[in-house]
Amino acid sequence: MSAIIYILYNANASVMGKMHYTYRKITAPANESPCAACDLTHNGLHLTETKEWAKTKSRIGAEVKQLHKDEANQEVILNFVKAQDVKYPLVLGQPSAGEEMRVIMTAEDLAVCSKDHENFLQMLMEKSAANGLNVNLRH
Repeated sequence: MSAIIYILYNANASVMGKMHYTYRKITAPANESPCAACDLTHNGLHLTETKEWAKTKSRIGAEVKQLHKDEANQEVILNFVKAQDVKYPLVLGQPSAGEEMRVIMTAEDLAVCSKDHENFLQMLMEKSAANGLNVNLRH
């Protein structure tokens, strides 16, 4: 069985959610992002994933699921986030489907590496291993 990595955005997928995120993004101070995961995967305000993210994602040796807050309707995810008292964006992981969820990267972790995909991969590997997830890099 393969590990599952969940990248949870601090934004909603609906039209109103996108408008709200755009407002938060353009009014935020330059050194603060409302969603470091959005910066990592979509370079901020783009509606599609960047080529760099597609390449980075293909190197992650696990199933990667990217979810907005309103798409994370699986009770397991919502209840886990609430129980852990963590804030969005974040990265969760499971050793395999049905196993216990773990916090892999916090909003603070993502803020550190949201502009550097190699740093993201390194941190993801280190934190996954520390949390008992077997996630390897593909080359």
